Amino acid sequence: MNANDSFEVIPSGAALGADVVGLDLTQEIDSAVFDRVIDAWDKHLVLRFRNQNLTEDQFVRFSRYFGSLDKAPTRPVNGSYHPSREEIAVISNIVQGGVPIGGLGNSELVWHQDMTYKDLPPKASILYGLTTPATGGDTHFYNLNRAYKTLPDALREKIKGRLCKHDATRNSAGQLRAGFDENYDNESRPGAIHPLVIKHHATGKESLYVGRRPNAWIVGLSDEESDQLLDEIWQHIENGPHHWAQQWQPKDIVIWDNRYTLHMRGDLDPTHDRLMHRTQIQNETAPAAA
Repeated sequence: MNANDSFEVIPSGAALGADVVGLDLTQEIDSAVFDRVIDAWDKHLVLRFRNQNLTEDQFVRFSRYFGSLDKAPTRPVNGSYHPSREEIAVISNIVQGGVPIGGLGNSELVWHQDMTYKDLPPKASILYGLTTPATGGDTHFYNLNRAYKTLPDALREKIKGRLCKHDATRNSAGQLRAGFDENYDNESRPGAIHPLVIKHHATGKESLYVGRRPNAWIVGLSDEESDQLLDEIWQHIENGPHHWAQQWQPKDIVIWDNRYTLHMRGDLDPTHDRLMHRTQIQNETAPAAA
């Protein structure tokens, strides 16, 4: 029997997240075993694989089981942070010779979904912790299925059938992206429009789909009406208990479903080194309305 034929899924005990124990990601995974991984992922939305000592090729191979990979973002000058693998983004706060060796550094301290300003946002991301601080820099995840399920009835009715425009002009740190103007009104602001409530592709569960708060607009409402309704939604999320924190250990691999979860990085002492590799999984279809 292949060593990967037997593994255990241990739920975190929180609103989402589970450990996959006994799966060696340095080895190839057959389709029957991977189907069980997907079933666990659909149920728990975030999976963690601890103590995985992968080469870069093995990390990319594992990532590709989940779908086609996006190319990593490039830094403004000198091309990709990673010297040889265009699929791997380097996430780090380490500076060598006055030059950051990776992106994001100590940023991303707010709940968000990745790249929902695109018509086809990514399905998922995978993080591989290479150098992790003993404390701080946790990655927090939020279950948007649970967030929708616990909405007050009146709020659920208000957002029924609504669409939301997701701002394309600024990144998650609030910085203006190249090629965009400083100010737009909600009608003209560039960005993708998605349903506020979507359906899980496998379980059928309804889920909020909110991206991130700044410059979002509920289509068809006045600025004031939209802001009030979005503030209600985000207040419900931020006051809710439907989250779990990944406390990093070296060689952890974590995959999360970008469609049905929010994520953010917790406080990190900038003097504590953090180095991670990240891959991003393309989605095959746009978010579907519930």
